[in-house]
Amino acid sequence: MKLQCPIPKILLPVDGSKHAKRAVQFTGCLGASMGKSLSAITLFHITTGGYLSRHMANVDFRTKVIEESDLFKRLKQEHINKDIMPFLDEGEKVLKNSGIEATIEKVVADGDPANEIIRTADEGNFSTIVMARRGLSELRGFFLGSVTNKVIHAATGQTVYIVGSKIHKDKACPIPKILIPVDGSSYSMKGVEHAVCLTAPFKDSMGGITLLRVINVALYTARLKGGTDPEVEANQILDDAKAVFLNAGFSRDLVNTKVVIGNPAEEILKEGDQGEYNLIVMGRKGRTALKDLMIGGVSSTVLQRCRNQTVALVSSK
Repeated sequence: MKLQCPIPKILLPVDGSKHAKRAVQFTGCLGASMGKSLSAITLFHITTGGYLSRHMANVDFRTKVIEESDLFKRLKQEHINKDIMPFLDEGEKVLKNSGIEATIEKVVADGDPANEIIRTADEGNFSTIVMARRGLSELRGFFLGSVTNKVIHAATGQTVYIVGSKIHKDKACPIPKILIPVDGSSYSMKGVEHAVCLTAPFKDSMGGITLLRVINVALYTARLKGGTDPEVEANQILDDAKAVFLNAGFSRDLVNTKVVIGNPAEEILKEGDQGEYNLIVMGRKGRTALKDLMIGGVSSTVLQRCRNQTVALVSSK
């Protein structure tokens, strides 16, 4: 297998919050391990106009109509210089101090945050978006239109990393333990391939990679009646996934396989906590937010309830 950088360009939305700072730290450690194969990181902030509303409330529009355009421009620039550039500069400093060799760009845009993130990622040919979770439940995030939730479901052309509350700040080995659920689909194999390319630069320093196959208990009997032994099938799926790592030069002892029977989302979450993994890599099927909410999509459930680990939803493109 020819290894290629899985994330050559990273779009990193930031807003100065502690959550965004955590995403910057994660990106710095991960990016440093990739060396020159990572070409660019863009620190990206979107202004929504709220700052203008607060300022303009005190302006007499009857006497300022002619100056309105210039006033808006001045207030916007003052806001950028005073409130935005400091944390963008801080983010750039963190990335450089981590050892990032890639070009670092700082961009400020206006508009709806989620739409601007998706548009910029598509137009700029970004392969990856890195964001930090804020702790909203899936239901609340759906109805409040959370930025992260919108990006997860709309940015189907990019791999999206949702950074958890606990990150490993070691650029020599930024992700010591990885959990990769597999189901034999092309989507989950994309996740396997992504993980292989991602961890190749620091594979000798890793603590372990676990390939997990969860046999859905609700379908177990039906599979048997259909003439398929679910456990034999599961082991074949795991063997195929492990072969991708072995063919790329990974040690056989580094890659573990595990079969469990139960509810897929519940078992992934349980294994994630018990195994103290740093990253969970999942293939994505491109469902809409509403469909995932109504049918209880595995990836959505894991994202909703997985607080500590970073979760990567790998693009199928």
